[in-house]
Amino acid sequence: MAKHDPRGRKVKILATVGPASRAPDMLEKLFRAGADAFRVNMSHGDHATHAETIASIRALEKKVNRPITILCDLQGPKLRVGTFREGRAVIRHSGHFTLDRNPEPGDETRVCLPHPELFGILEKGQRLLIDDGKLKLRVIRADKDEILCSAEVGGVISDRKGVNVPDAVVPVPALTDKDRRDLAFAVEHGADWIALSFVQRPEDVAEARRLMGGYGSLMAKIEKPAAISRLEEIIELSDGIMVARGDLGVELNPEEVPPLQKRIVEFARRQGKPVVVATQMLESMIETPTPTRAEVSDVANAVYDGADAVMLSAETAAGAWPEEAVTIMHRISAQVEADRGYAARVHFIETLPDPTTADALSQACASIADTLPISGIIVFTGSGSTARRVARERPAVPMLVLTPSVKTARKLGLLWGAHAVTTRDIGSFEEMIAKGKRMALRHGFGTAGAKLVTLAGVPFGTPGATNLLHVVTLAGDELTRHGEQPDT
Repeated sequence: MAKHDPRGRKVKILATVGPASRAPDMLEKLFRAGADAFRVNMSHGDHATHAETIASIRALEKKVNRPITILCDLQGPKLRVGTFREGRAVIRHSGHFTLDRNPEPGDETRVCLPHPELFGILEKGQRLLIDDGKLKLRVIRADKDEILCSAEVGGVISDRKGVNVPDAVVPVPALTDKDRRDLAFAVEHGADWIALSFVQRPEDVAEARRLMGGYGSLMAKIEKPAAISRLEEIIELSDGIMVARGDLGVELNPEEVPPLQKRIVEFARRQGKPVVVATQMLESMIETPTPTRAEVSDVANAVYDGADAVMLSAETAAGAWPEEAVTIMHRISAQVEADRGYAARVHFIETLPDPTTADALSQACASIADTLPISGIIVFTGSGSTARRVARERPAVPMLVLTPSVKTARKLGLLWGAHAVTTRDIGSFEEMIAKGKRMALRHGFGTAGAKLVTLAGVPFGTPGATNLLHVVTLAGDELTRHGEQPDT
């Protein structure tokens, strides 16, 4: 039986899998270095490759005897220009450039924009950003066939570069045909989380949920300014939130992103939904073995804000130093959480409980841990909802989550402070107390004399029935009395 997470931190690390990391031995190195969950980016690679990756992660899960979370990230409706006669062209600064519906290859004056939904909605003065904002166009005139623009920032444009439209809600479906195929694949292969890209409105989340048919957990990626105006509604309909700073940083001014990041984290935490901070966290480590001081501060800032998880993208997917990137992210996170000022900072956001028994008891767990010398909190849950409630309070002690559901244990890999273990369900109060003590000893949550808070629901096995809080003291010999060795 695997013991308590030796990593000594509560924030989770989500590592993207790609050519640099999909080999089974590298996946194991990333896990041992600190990765709690793996992201499969459906924008790159084919289903056969992704199937191999998922199979390798599940094989690793069996080897280390610990639930490992898999997140499949859908590409979403990414807008792109067409092609050019010579594969590229130069748009002159302050010159005119036209986006049209003509499928012929483009040149320095025009190119096809193969997205008919954009024609007729754009207005004079609105911006079009090309190639992650490297080129900036301003609309002069727009009709059903052409969009004439002035190049505020010109430069080289090449085939199929991305287009961002920050000033308009684009009437595109939340899921493309490719996304629907990828979603079906993710469900078929047992992904624990599905990430929905370019969410603009709550209806996008609702559509994805309908297609998921109740399977898995849905994470909405906030990377469009349009999503901000309806942020709370989107969070309410989602199981989790990702602050996707890449495209968000393209469509907004750079200085707007940090306060917005804090706002998204705050709103997600208040609703008790896991929130992931992502993109360019240790970007320089794609090529170098050490990060910049600014990158270290960026990761630390997300941890101080109380994010549930921090994510590595190209650093582990395609970078030269994937293991080192995870190692450094683990070290930064552990150092921040060891800071004496961390608890005060992470509780700067006030998370008021809902007027329910479950929320009141979850808040009480954290309060007891602040008042008594508590070693840990033991949560019995079937769906994971009780664990999410406790995590929302950001308690000072680690949380051991005991669940009979492998699916639930895997999903909790992105939840702050949760160390999930699958175990047989309990049937009585006495069994709950006895099992809780044994599992606490087995996983290093306490030694003889240690006090723990136990949280569960009666009748046992009833979802959402959290109504029981009990403080227990370890005798220290519970494992041997049960016929088990302490080190097994």
